[in-house]
Amino acid sequence: MHSAAPRKRQEAPGALELVRDFVNTRDLEHQVDALSDPAGMHEWLRERDLIGIGAPPVTEAEWRQAIEAREALRALALGNTGRPVDPGAPVVLNRLSGDADVRLRYRQDGTMLLEPASGGGPRRALGHILAIAGTAALAGTWLRLKVCPAEDCLWCFYDHSRNRSGTWCQMAECGNRAKARTYRDRHRLTPE
Repeated sequence: MHSAAPRKRQEAPGALELVRDFVNTRDLEHQVDALSDPAGMHEWLRERDLIGIGAPPVTEAEWRQAIEAREALRALALGNTGRPVDPGAPVVLNRLSGDADVRLRYRQDGTMLLEPASGGGPRRALGHILAIAGTAALAGTWLRLKVCPAEDCLWCFYDHSRNRSGTWCQMAECGNRAKARTYRDRHRLTPE
């Protein structure tokens, strides 16, 4: 699925890689969750310079919001593979974007971007991640951020194929397993 040395390029371009990294903090294949508790979230945010060195600990409520955001972003990215989107995902992301005060901002040079209100802490860090996802949607790159539909994988990857037809994080692993399952199921139902 997503071994240490991927055979297929999966990284998202630019800032969108942070969103992919955030969604992949939960790794089903290896049963690992970098955001398993508030301390883990604090460390993850700190390692990515999303909060300062002296930032206060992440609260239980901030941690729960991050988990909600991660799974809602995963649901939207899974929708990019043609699966139905969980109707609760946009509701969660709208609420959390509002809480982080993510909005269109204008720079002194006249350029525009989505970003959260000034300040710091986990709420702003989460707003930053959501702003990147929103910017990618406006730029048209969000549709290439996908989630492997294998239920035991759900790994987020960026589809680099020319025609945006990528479905599996690794065709050689998840795709072949799905094809083998379909083949076995089809032949199991066929009378001899």
